[in-house]
Amino acid sequence: MSKIIFKAGEATLFTEGKDVSAAMPEILIGAVDGPVGTAFANMMAQSKGHTAMFAVRDINQLVRPATMMVPKVTLKDSANINLFGGLVQAATADAILDCVIEGIIPKDQVNDLCIIALVWIDPGAAKDVNLDKADMYKNNYEATKLAIKRALNDEPSIDELIANRHKIKHCMWEDSWDQK
Repeated sequence: MSKIIFKAGEATLFTEGKDVSAAMPEILIGAVDGPVGTAFANMMAQSKGHTAMFAVRDINQLVRPATMMVPKVTLKDSANINLFGGLVQAATADAILDCVIEGIIPKDQVNDLCIIALVWIDPGAAKDVNLDKADMYKNNYEATKLAIKRALNDEPSIDELIANRHKIKHCMWEDSWDQK
């Protein structure tokens, strides 16, 4: 068994036409006695608009490895805070537990690891009358599992990144910009 010190992964999932339910977790996983553990402990202080919270499956059900969730955007209203601390929190926690059940995260290391999960909440999500909460849960659940799997498998590999250097561009990068 090798010790997981510092692994990073990300994933983006969305459903066509349902932009506000998109999920874009960025995951950092590592040993509690390493740099990830230090960062995890330092996140216990609150930052206005970016409240960190543990990923729990429900009351008194803190997921293992212990996971700190932090929103990527400033949460300004209780409706989006409730999405973050309810639906997205449940999806994240369920995904982490299922990663343990499926062997993606080694079960014998769950108390020696911690996870920092930066999660996306579209600032307009809670007020969108067409918000599909089931879709938002599904996207967050699947994207979290994928981000963890990618982190622990060192994906994408450096060879893949090099091979795609001139084939793939960032989806938000406009064609009109000078790209070198």
